[in-house]
Amino acid sequence: MSLNGSGPNGSKPIQLNVLGNPIEECSIDPVTGFFRNGDCSTSPDDIGSHTVCAQVTRKFLEFSKVTGNDLSTPNPQFGFPGLQPGDFWCVCAPRWKEALDANCACPVKLESTHIGALKFVDLEDLRTHTIKH
Repeated sequence: MSLNGSGPNGSKPIQLNVLGNPIEECSIDPVTGFFRNGDCSTSPDDIGSHTVCAQVTRKFLEFSKVTGNDLSTPNPQFGFPGLQPGDFWCVCAPRWKEALDANCACPVKLESTHIGALKFVDLEDLRTHTIKH
């Protein structure tokens, strides 16, 4: 499975979402993504696979904290404000899967979740947790 589409005229490849379309913005307030560009695009350097655009919940934040990744405490030296329930964030696909298995998964935006997340999470599980518009 290719993680990226082709860019026009040899430009940077288009990053695709789990639906096979160009990835959409996840959040710019707070600014998220492995590249801190607002979307969940990825590269081989993204060891954690920050590919799931999630609307974090208190339950997910607590789960993440007790399993070793505190997303709620500000970390100013890295420009990280700390997340609050309701914020959107590109979370690591393996962590989201762990949360799912522990009944702590939070809602996701499929249009903003990178196709690379499917290495770790089934599309049907993501669909089950899609944000209702």
